[in-house]
Formats: sequence, structure tokens, C-alpha cells
Amino acid sequence: MEITWWGHATCTVEDSGVRFLTDPLFARRFAHLRRRRGAPPPPEAARAEAVLVSHLHADHLHLPSLARLAPGTRVVVPRGALAAVPALRRLDGRGLRLTELAPGESTEVEGVRVRAVPASHDGRRLPVGPQRSPALGFVVEGEAHTYFAGDTGLFDGMADAVGPVDVALLPVGGWGPYLGHGHLDAGRAAEALAVLSPAAAVPVHYGTYWPIGMDAVRPHEFHSPGDEFVRHAARLAPKVAVHRLGHGERVRPEVAR
Repeated sequence: MEITWWGHATCTVEDSGVRFLTDPLFARRFAHLRRRRGAPPPPEAARAEAVLVSHLHADHLHLPSLARLAPGTRVVVPRGALAAVPALRRLDGRGLRLTELAPGESTEVEGVRVRAVPASHDGRRLPVGPQRSPALGFVVEGEAHTYFAGDTGLFDGMADAVGPVDVALLPVGGWGPYLGHGHLDAGRAAEALAVLSPAAAVPVHYGTYWPIGMDAVRPHEFHSPGDEFVRHAARLAPKVAVHRLGHGERVRPEVAR
């Protein structure tokens, strides 16, 4: 199996010959954010058998990026997403195949099981709207079991909810100078790593987008989370092989399964 990090929470997980794309975000700029590091993903990044969308925030469910997917692509979204984001129905009409999942539910993509797991995060389509759709993580169960956390904080029972995994893709930062409730910073992500105890980990969700005009505001929160995660992980989970990738880089983690 192979993992490519394209930036932010966007990764390609290729397992058993099936390509999964997580939270695709291909824009140079959107809303008040601009891409400060790494070129936007190349066209090949939009090629996948299935896309896994963890929650409805615009930097994870980005409609223009989803519109670049080929007809026939499966798009797995949290249950309630079609009601909360009506524009998703237009994508469904353009040939994408949308599947809604709630925590504990699963679907199969070309023989590979995808299991939705809980996340501790506000899943609403902000800035307005009721809580109509949960935030999710996903476990891709092929030759390896790969956990994509989406956005989450630490929560009780995390290891039991996620289950045994070989590789963990964990958020370690954000897109602004402060991380509130329902997020992992580098230290908390290392704590999650110790709880989950995978063979390998890849830090994501940092060092890509930053608010326009705020380059000088707590810049270490943009640049340092990846290195800080490596340092914390070495102390809290020394048996886990941590792969800190650059934008567009890929790795084939060694797993025992």
C-alpha cells in the first residue's frame, strides 16, 4: 500500500489496487485562505475509485474540488450531508455516486471495506446551520488497515472506536494561529498515536493554507507542527515509524499484516 500527501487533509491511499482520496482540496485560494506551501495537486490527484469526506467544513468538503472528479467516482460523506449541503445533489446528477455513512457503518469499494468511525469535531456546514451531520474518521481495510482521522480531538474510547490499525493519518495543525476544541495539535496527536499504537503514521493538516494577511501572526503554528509531532511521537510512541512527508511526496509504510 502507498500513501501520498498532497497538502492539508488531502491524501491518496492506494491499497489492493484501489485508490482512495481524502478530503480533496485543490484550490490555490479559497475564502480567506491561500496556499502558502506546495503546488496545488496535479490532475492525477483527482483520480480515485472513491473519495472520503470527513465532515462538512469547506476546507474538507470543497465543492469545486469534488467537481473535478471523474464521473462514476464514489464519494462517501457523513450521513445528513445531502440535506445540509444541497449543492451535493448537483454533483450526484453529474455522475458522482454519493454514499452517506454514520459512525459504525461501512461500505465496500471494489472489494476493500471502508468503515466510518466517530470524530470529536463540530461537523456543521459553518458558519450557519444546525448540527445535521456528524464528523467522521474512516478506516480503509485492505492489505493494511489505514485510519484517516479527518478533524478530531482526543475522545474517550478512541482506540476501541477506531480498532486495530496499521497506519494512522493524523491532523497535527490547522489553517490559523489557534486551534480550538475538537482538534489535534502536534502534542495531542502524539497522545492519540500512543493510544492507537499503529505501525506507522503520517502527519497531515498543517503547513499548507494560512489566512491572508496573517503571515506574521504566530508563524510557528504554520511551519512547525510536523517536526513537533515527530519529536512528541518519539517520546510517547517510540515504536511507531513516523513519516513526515513533503507536499506531493509518497511513502510505502512497512506493515506486518
